[in-house]
Amino acid sequence: MDLYNNDKSTSKIKRAESVNERIPDGLFLACPYCGTQMYNKQLGAYRVCANCGYGFRLQARERIELLTESFDELDADVTMTHPDFPGYADKLQRAKDQTNLGESVLTGIATIKEQRVALGIMDSYFMMGSLGSMTGEKITRLFEHATSNRLPVVLFTASGGARMQEGMNSLMQMAKVSAAVAEHQEAGLLYLVVLTDPTTGGVTASFAMQADITLGEPHALVGFAGARVIESTIHEKLPKDFQRVETLLKNGFVDDIVPRPELAEKIATLVKFHQVTEE
Repeated sequence: MDLYNNDKSTSKIKRAESVNERIPDGLFLACPYCGTQMYNKQLGAYRVCANCGYGFRLQARERIELLTESFDELDADVTMTHPDFPGYADKLQRAKDQTNLGESVLTGIATIKEQRVALGIMDSYFMMGSLGSMTGEKITRLFEHATSNRLPVVLFTASGGARMQEGMNSLMQMAKVSAAVAEHQEAGLLYLVVLTDPTTGGVTASFAMQADITLGEPHALVGFAGARVIESTIHEKLPKDFQRVETLLKNGFVDDIVPRPELAEKIATLVKFHQVTEE
């Protein structure tokens, strides 16, 4: 009898393994915010949780397809060519292959619901959207181009912080981009930022919080230091929604939370309201 049961158990295991081999990876997903299990195709084109509205992470070019009617890329050739940190060159190449980007931000001139804007989209799939020297260079050039051509800037932020492989050079991008933002604002032009999940570290500490209008996607994680670092410093348990965009809205750091399917219309409306009238 034991032998018979063992044979049945082995047979069940083999059948289960056979079924698992036929099920593609990523077919079923769990929402990172509410934990709801769902079939991948239930997310729809915008990749939004049907239960809580959390927006799953998108690559920059996916966002372009959802957001714009036209897009002309700027500075596609700006890349880090001679990294010295051990293994950094290989990691960069893997990120480039995965995202079809030269750096962790995609920049260009776009049309959103008939409104022409200078658009930047940081990509969390490119080394977690880390802020490297060439990331800062591309964003700086975007603001400079927008200032010269009297265009509003729309920037989608997504970052794990400064890129440690580049050391001080990555940290200096915070000041570099901030200077370009200041010149753009001094010219009386609109800067609108959309905080996506996650926006952390040096990006939060600089240009992500310098916009004239700050929007956020539902339940996006936004902060500087990580929650575990803060808890170990203050020796207290943080609230569940600490560093979520809803908490930032309550405390005045964010102007509005906009569901992903409504972002294009919202951005276009705000840009139209803030159009610069030439004398």
